[in-house]
Amino acid sequence: MQRRSVTSVLAAAALLLAAGCSGGSPDPAGSPAASSAPSSAAPSESEAEVSVSASAPPAKGSVRVVSTLTTGLTSPWGVAALPGGDLLVSSRDTGKIFRVAADGGRTTELGTVPGVAPGGEGGLLGIAVAPSFGRDHQVYAYFTTESDNRIARMNYDAKKQPGSQLGAPDTVLKGIPKGQIHNGGRIAFGPDKMLYAGTGETGDTGLAQDLKSLGGKILRMTPEGEPVHGNPDAGSVVYSSGHRNVQGLAWDAEGRLWAAEFGQNTWDELNLIEPGGNYGWPEAEGKGAGDARFVDPVAQWKTADASPSGIAYAEGSIWMAGLRGERLWRIPLAGQRPSAAPQAFLQGEYGRLRTVVTAGDGGLWLVTSNTDGRGEPEKGDDRVLRLSVS
Repeated sequence: MQRRSVTSVLAAAALLLAAGCSGGSPDPAGSPAASSAPSSAAPSESEAEVSVSASAPPAKGSVRVVSTLTTGLTSPWGVAALPGGDLLVSSRDTGKIFRVAADGGRTTELGTVPGVAPGGEGGLLGIAVAPSFGRDHQVYAYFTTESDNRIARMNYDAKKQPGSQLGAPDTVLKGIPKGQIHNGGRIAFGPDKMLYAGTGETGDTGLAQDLKSLGGKILRMTPEGEPVHGNPDAGSVVYSSGHRNVQGLAWDAEGRLWAAEFGQNTWDELNLIEPGGNYGWPEAEGKGAGDARFVDPVAQWKTADASPSGIAYAEGSIWMAGLRGERLWRIPLAGQRPSAAPQAFLQGEYGRLRTVVTAGDGGLWLVTSNTDGRGEPEKGDDRVLRLSVS
């Protein structure tokens, strides 16, 4: 079942080109029955471009929607799994964090993060659960205030009444530039137990190349927000630069960091992140800049086919959620390169897709984004879907 009409596609494309924004233009919404088997289609050359050996086998991945965990969410953005499997979900526009039971989908409001100032693409964005959660019950959030974007940690006390289970925010990093667009926002703890954050350049493209700015970067820090030994600059949390708007972070089985990035009007990107790497923006978008200073993306998509937000690693592949593209991309890996061309799944079936998170059994949680002001939500939006993948 396709959710968008030809008219809405043309209108969306025109608006996106005019605005040059990161999340795509308004798209309609709706959904088929959660139990239906989604269709997949091999991408055409115009949809995704990667360098794959001519002898590589064709992609043969699969996706099945097992169930709908919960519905009726408002502007869901960040998702993080608690020990035991339940999910924490942030609401960008309300500033609230919810707990969603992995068994049955019961949804409980934990509380509202103080100081969140939603507007445009800003608000309560990424969330992460500390590796030490079993000991200290710390939850981290990336959010927009009146003056900046920042990262804070809060104590989560499940014994308190719903709505008051979050402690006061303890800011670990502030001064990340904010704007109506390109606020980045994804945070995650890596295999090294350090905290990583993807930021945006807020539409001020020069920030991406300015190593004194935290905008347009991937940041790496201790849980206390301090620079980490091994960062390119020992006194800085900047890990990589030259990014337009990073909203996807994931590590593969070998501990390599991958990041998804919004392009402007030409190419969205999947990048393999190198410490100190410069990924080219605003001087380069996509591959082939011919400049040794810049790292080329591993794969790239036309912006109409992706506008990537969250990514996850499962079953030997990177899985990438598309907003404007309204599809889930699978990029099968062989080490540092794709082993086959990317595959698209769920195209147009659930509308805009914001976040994808690995589940404990190798499957995925997938979160839609139709109530973010750019979609056209239907009954039940937004929702968390449970996927079986291979």
